[in-house]
Amino acid sequence: MTRPLRAPDTSPGARILGVGSYRPTRVVGNAEIAARIDSSDEWITRRTGIRSRRHAGPDETIVTMAVEASLKALAAAGVAPEAVDMVLLASMSDLQQSPPTAPRIAHLVGARSAAALDTGAACAGFSYTLGVADSLIRSGSARHVLVVGSERMSDIIDPEDRGTAFLFGDGAGAVVVGRSDRPGIGPVAWGSDGEKAGLLAHNRSWLAVRDAPHPWPTMRMAGPEVFRWAVHTVPHTARRALELAGVTAGDLAAFIPHQANARIIDGLAKDLGLAEDVVIAREVATLGNTSAASIPMAMESVLSLGSLPAGSRALLVGFGAGLLYAAQVVELP
Repeated sequence: MTRPLRAPDTSPGARILGVGSYRPTRVVGNAEIAARIDSSDEWITRRTGIRSRRHAGPDETIVTMAVEASLKALAAAGVAPEAVDMVLLASMSDLQQSPPTAPRIAHLVGARSAAALDTGAACAGFSYTLGVADSLIRSGSARHVLVVGSERMSDIIDPEDRGTAFLFGDGAGAVVVGRSDRPGIGPVAWGSDGEKAGLLAHNRSWLAVRDAPHPWPTMRMAGPEVFRWAVHTVPHTARRALELAGVTAGDLAAFIPHQANARIIDGLAKDLGLAEDVVIAREVATLGNTSAASIPMAMESVLSLGSLPAGSRALLVGFGAGLLYAAQVVELP
């Protein structure tokens, strides 16, 4: 008789154990951006809520920023690097396709025997990757997973494009996910709308640069169309995440959405009917849109307020290029 395959030791749940972030040194105000796109500080602030963002310097790479954020998250979690079983990197701005970046991050943080994987889900990347980490923990495939979002969006943005130059910033955020005796990460509500993929995409492929003297490919966005898509689609995703987790908006202590635009954040909060005492992350004002790094960076800022006890419930919502969207309810560390 053939012996059955041995199943892993599953866990009833997973939770976020610690959070860390890295903010590049250089602060770029609206006036500097506006000078190159025939705009103004007032126009940018009114349309987006963004007053400044960070741009990484030559030594602040996808890897170095991810490592700094990861070490802070590990310290906050009280987890030794060698106890990490998997490192997952979410990034849409890493220009080096090979080798994968996650193994280098694992090595530099000291998780040298950990599995490592790059993921790509753009601005929804953190929510997508956190969902994967939760599944890895509960399936028994890992005991600790390091989830990192690290972006140098300034590398893929045209500083003279009026549709994107003022929106994006650089930075990194990380969380450590580990086993729990009950679920601390709710089921992920996610999906995609590939029919609208061209609304937020590079203006040409890298192949065009190889075959002809084309300019460097950069991100382009159909702003009004993406805005309308977000305010229509994302609230449904957020409510679905609440439903899957078995909670209501009244159970939330914090709302930590992707930091894309202050008007979108305020619209989502209103649509969900959040109470006045719910802490709403609005790091977009000083960080801009940092894509896959925005939710963990905003989460660390929310935790730094010191007003939310451990176990407080937060709704996370990511959305962006793809078009992709994802949301889940988590218990904060």
